[in-house]
Amino acid sequence: MQEFDLKDLKKLYIPPSRSHKGQNGKLLLVSGSKLFHSSSLWALKAASRMLDMVYYSSVDENNKIVEEAKKEFRDGIIVPRNKVEGYAAEANCILIGPGLPREDGIEAGDDDTKILTESLLKKYPLKKWVIDGGSLQVLDPEILKSVNNPILTPHLREFEMLKSKIQNSIFKNAIQKLKLEEQVELFSKKYGCVVVLKGPIDYICEPFGSAQGETCCVQVSGGNAGMTKGGTGDVLASLIASLYCKNEAFLSAAAGSYINKKAGESLFKKVGYYFNSSDLVDEIPRVMKSLILP
Repeated sequence: MQEFDLKDLKKLYIPPSRSHKGQNGKLLLVSGSKLFHSSSLWALKAASRMLDMVYYSSVDENNKIVEEAKKEFRDGIIVPRNKVEGYAAEANCILIGPGLPREDGIEAGDDDTKILTESLLKKYPLKKWVIDGGSLQVLDPEILKSVNNPILTPHLREFEMLKSKIQNSIFKNAIQKLKLEEQVELFSKKYGCVVVLKGPIDYICEPFGSAQGETCCVQVSGGNAGMTKGGTGDVLASLIASLYCKNEAFLSAAAGSYINKKAGESLFKKVGYYFNSSDLVDEIPRVMKSLILP
């Protein structure tokens, strides 16, 4: 599997000088729970620095936290969960899953993650989707076949959970015998989705990426052990979703992975392993400026 080509970063959308508010991306963020507050806040903060508008939909406790911080997130709109469908139609991309509870972690006041995720996917199959965290852990892979080129951002354990839900026993047994990067490629092709398998090396595959209908894959090396902190995956998912608002799926996934790791490397030069997800959110814009802008 070849490395991501740095020159592809120049293909990313850059806001035109004469653009106005609303033209440079709108993201619907469906995330967070009574237990997991920070996941949705990291994702919100990352996206708010890249896009014109973020529609933030979480449980009441998290919505109140964001209301108190509204001065910082002045380009965001807080959306109650019972009104999320109205904003789904307007958003360029929907990120669902950071901080959503797993089946065994749902508390009073939380939504059922599986019902919430699959109902929205079924209602808006043609939207741009990034699926992360809690949504990945409860998702039936079969539903992905009816969604238009979603991006999945699992870590290794979440990828194992996805594979455990494969209904076709022959395919399920066959994929387990392959090397990890080959599993990502085959899963991507089988379910018609872009997969970003996160790890010391990120493996990114899209189905039918070439003119010959073959799967297209790259790997992204780099980063460091400081990026094992809780929340770094939420930041990456938000970065990819923000890019996906105005770019193609595979480029958004691969470029997001590359930028995220480079931000981690930049922080390592300054403070070693001693940084957190909030630091990563702050570093990403600096890295993007150096890598992308003329």
